[in-house]
Amino acid sequence: MSIDVAKSFIKATTEVLSTMAMITPVAGKPYVKNNSTANGDVTGVIGLIGDKTGTISVTFTQKCALAMVKNMLGDDIYDVVGDTKDAVGEITNMISGKTRQLLAQNGLNIQAAIPSVIMGKNHSVHHITSEPIMAIPFSTDYGEFTVEFCFQ
Repeated sequence: MSIDVAKSFIKATTEVLSTMAMITPVAGKPYVKNNSTANGDVTGVIGLIGDKTGTISVTFTQKCALAMVKNMLGDDIYDVVGDTKDAVGEITNMISGKTRQLLAQNGLNIQAAIPSVIMGKNHSVHHITSEPIMAIPFSTDYGEFTVEFCFQ
């Protein structure tokens, strides 16, 4: 099950970032994450309910987040913090939506809450289940980001 879920996240993430931010991410090898420290500077988090409960998070390095915002807004960034929070929340929401759409094709129906965004160096992301946290690292020409998910 986790392999199929990871493949859905990789496909959704690649489609969303390529389409919305003109960034081509390359997925690394998924792994089980053993701590709550974010692998970046800004994180979008979404809670999930339905056939499974859990969370999804997408954490960007500052460099990658700023490149994404510039590509989405066309270099017209007037409020770096606000625009970054909005963009990361929206990208997280789109990745969640596309992944949930792909999972629904396999009979897994999940609804999502509204995303929250956490900013700052060395912040923590606390997933709401006791199950293992799966992490998928991505690299881009603009830096790295990580997609994490945890379902029960």
